[in-house]
Amino acid sequence: MGPVKDLASRISRLRPSCGPVRLVAVDGPAGSGKTTLAGRLAAELGCQVIHSDDFPVPWEEGPGGWFHALEAQVLRPLQQGLPGGFRRYDWVRGHYAEQVEVPVAPVLVIEGVGTARASAAGLLAYTIWVEAAEPVRLRRVLARDGAALEPRWREWFAAERTWFAADRTRERADLVITT
Repeated sequence: MGPVKDLASRISRLRPSCGPVRLVAVDGPAGSGKTTLAGRLAAELGCQVIHSDDFPVPWEEGPGGWFHALEAQVLRPLQQGLPGGFRRYDWVRGHYAEQVEVPVAPVLVIEGVGTARASAAGLLAYTIWVEAAEPVRLRRVLARDGAALEPRWREWFAAERTWFAADRTRERADLVITT
C-alpha cells in the first residue's frame, strides 16, 4: 500500500465526527500542496472535496473570512444528518457559479487555509497539516497565479503566519506532511 492508500484506510476506520460524516481537514499555508494531497486522498476514499477557494473572501479578510459560509451551509446540516450545499464562487468571472450539493456520505474532505481551525476541531475526525518552505510556496503560487500578485501573496503569507500562530493549527494536526 502507498502512503495515501494507508491514510485513506486509517480514515475510513475512524468514528464519524460531524453527524454521520468523517470530516477530514487538509490545512496549511498557501502553496504547500494541500489541494494536491486533498485530491489524491478524496480519490482514494471515493469522497467529495470542498476547497476554501470555492468561497469568496476578500484578501483583506485573511484566512478566517470564508469559513462561516461553509459552517452554515454545509457543516451544520451534516451535523444534523442532512445534506448541505453552497454556490461555488468563480474567481475568474468574479461571481457565484453553480450550486454544489454536499450529500451525507461516510467521508468529506475540506481543504484550504483555515479548515482545521480551533473552532471546528470538535467536528473533525482527522486533521492533516501540509507545509513547505516559504520560498517554495511563493514560487508555486506565483507560477499558478502570476508574478503580478507577488505583493498580495506576501501580505497573505504574513496574514497566514498571524492566523496560524493564534489558532495553533499545526499543533492540533494528526499528521504533518512537508512537501
